[in-house]
Amino acid sequence: MHRRFFLISVLFVGTLCVATQPVLAQQDSLQTKSSEIESNQQGNRLVQAWPLSTPLTIDGRLDEEVYTSRSSATGFIQQEPKEGLPATEETEIWVFFDSENFYFSARCWDSQPERMVANEMLRDGNIVQNDNITLTLDTFNDDRTGFYFQTNPVGGLRDQQINTERNANVDWNTVWDAKVTRDERGWSVEMVIPFKSLRYPSSGEQLWGINVRRIVRWKNELSYLSPVPASYGSPGVFAVSLGAPLVGLEVPVAKAQLEFKPYAKLGVASDYLVHPVISNDWTADGGLDFKYGLTKGLVADVTINTDFAQVEADEQQVNLTRASLYFPEKRDFFLEGQGIFSFGGASTYGGYFGLRPVLENGSATSLIPSLFFSRRIGLSNGYEVPIRAGGRIAGNAGPFAIGVLNIQTGDSQVAGVAPTNFSVVRIRRNILRRSTIGMMVTSRSRRSDGEGSSQAFGVDANLTFFETLSILSYYAKTRTPEIVKDNDSYLVKVNFPLDKYGFNFERLSVGEGFKPDMGLLMRSGFKRTYGYARYSPRPQTGPIRKVTWRASLDYITDRQNQLQSREALAGVRLDFNNSDQWVTEYRRNFEFLAEPFKIARDVFIAPGVYKFQDLHLMYFSGSARKLSGRFSMNHGSFYGGTRTEAAISSKLDLGPQLGIEPRISFNWIKLPNRSFRTDLIGGRVIFAVTPRMVLSSLTQYNSDARVLTSNIRFRWEYIPGSDLFVVYTDGRNTSMSGFPILENRSFAVKFTRLFRR
Repeated sequence: MHRRFFLISVLFVGTLCVATQPVLAQQDSLQTKSSEIESNQQGNRLVQAWPLSTPLTIDGRLDEEVYTSRSSATGFIQQEPKEGLPATEETEIWVFFDSENFYFSARCWDSQPERMVANEMLRDGNIVQNDNITLTLDTFNDDRTGFYFQTNPVGGLRDQQINTERNANVDWNTVWDAKVTRDERGWSVEMVIPFKSLRYPSSGEQLWGINVRRIVRWKNELSYLSPVPASYGSPGVFAVSLGAPLVGLEVPVAKAQLEFKPYAKLGVASDYLVHPVISNDWTADGGLDFKYGLTKGLVADVTINTDFAQVEADEQQVNLTRASLYFPEKRDFFLEGQGIFSFGGASTYGGYFGLRPVLENGSATSLIPSLFFSRRIGLSNGYEVPIRAGGRIAGNAGPFAIGVLNIQTGDSQVAGVAPTNFSVVRIRRNILRRSTIGMMVTSRSRRSDGEGSSQAFGVDANLTFFETLSILSYYAKTRTPEIVKDNDSYLVKVNFPLDKYGFNFERLSVGEGFKPDMGLLMRSGFKRTYGYARYSPRPQTGPIRKVTWRASLDYITDRQNQLQSREALAGVRLDFNNSDQWVTEYRRNFEFLAEPFKIARDVFIAPGVYKFQDLHLMYFSGSARKLSGRFSMNHGSFYGGTRTEAAISSKLDLGPQLGIEPRISFNWIKLPNRSFRTDLIGGRVIFAVTPRMVLSSLTQYNSDARVLTSNIRFRWEYIPGSDLFVVYTDGRNTSMSGFPILENRSFAVKFTRLFRR
């Protein structure tokens, strides 16, 4: 069945591609471009791209003759702290091109360069917390999708693929480079992006959208070349529809993109928890990733004998709630095209209010299920499952975003799984100005419990009106042999975030029989009603930039409308001019347990009705400080007893090349029949020799799981797109007295090489 499913999917996608070619041709007409330019001349400014007869020397110095003979674009406008006013620090930018590359250069003037925050050299690190500059390109000029390139004064590199104006694939990587220099007047940067690393509709004359954001972190100022309202918050950088037209650009013929990336790996592993025991088992392996551009917007990927030895270990978590834990995807093959395969607005980020100001719903954990979660493939019961081969088609075809995925995994006695085929089809169509409708189908040939197959089907809509009003909805069903009732789920979510006010309403229903076996389900068999309101005035004077008053009510019932969980929350957040934050929250909770609830190892909460409340205090220290991060305290009643929590998640700045990131969490739980404590202690040490050569280590101790894990990882991107990895990992049991007992250990050396045509 799964083979027929995949063939039908490919034929359907091919039909769509052919059907949308007239749309692409119409979009590429110069007449349409001319009218768009005339329209933008009445509103947003134009940015001129200048042709080059010889390539730029990429060294960050801006000393070539073209910088004096060609005019720059300047006049950045603040988003923060004074929306609409000119930036207090001047920024000049230039755009150049030749037959092979796109060039972007910037001169970032700074009145106090000695206060510059520049301590993140790690590739794809947290550059946004430094002084930085970000380039976004809307290469299809569709006001929806694009590319994001970011660097800082020490040459850190970060790139993303913008999927919609609300989100981007933060783990997307391509081939490009940037060099920077610093002096007594600020800093400057030169970027080179091969046209092969971009996708665009045609050759010759082009009209792209462009925007540039600069952050002066020491004064916490955000400004844009083309203004972005404060109500957009941090995701405003993805709002490509607000960019300026880039004119004068001519690009080469978009040849069919062809990339080969073979790998070779040598490793040794031991695992003393499996039968038979594995002890110092040496392996040598190899495989291939292949990429081919089917059209100007659609790319096919094929992977053979996929290996993920280079992936960093998951961070340990302690769960004291009824929702399942979430661990993010870190494997490269599944990271590209992530945004296309998202469905229904499912958010897999779990965090506290105030940790990311862009979060408007304010809920601590998202309960929205997803139909497709890539960690269901190649991982089971904590063990890796071999991926024999797989293919993916992803990208844009006219007004459609298309994703097709088919993966075949092998068997694994250790994980207890048999060979399984996974298939996904995702189609999303642009409608109106910034809205989409779509559908998704998933099929798994063998269920996770090993019996029969399972499928999931869904349709969704994401409608955006005015500046920030959005309405999100979906309806989905799952199908398994024995479940025929209450196997659907739906969502209606309205979000209206403005700078001074914010409102959110959500109605979510998940049936008892709704089992997305290729997705992520945090909780089953419930109905949720959620409401949230925010008021955020900005004081005119003083150290506080913004005060956010917030209240929310989360109301969850079972399928018979009996109350299961309720949380009423009131809180206030203070945003300071220096980028520090202070958050205070008060919560009142209700929980009904129909059956015992396992809260920790050998600790159960008895069935019954529980009412409790707590006070939560958090302080966020800005990145300009030597010690930055989140410091929090929580205390209150808890399931008939009390709970006290103290947590630190921080970074100690020892310069741009060396960083120490301690992470500590203690929970003291006193219940009527049992008292216990959970400890989560970890730390990451990062040494960046260069932005493309990094040595990192992650050590973690989890008292509840009684494990001590270590992961040491060396990555050298010796050529853009090609890597050498050296990785060591071990896990130890701490339940016995004395030195922790070794349970598993592995060491691997992996070499990859990218070939492009």
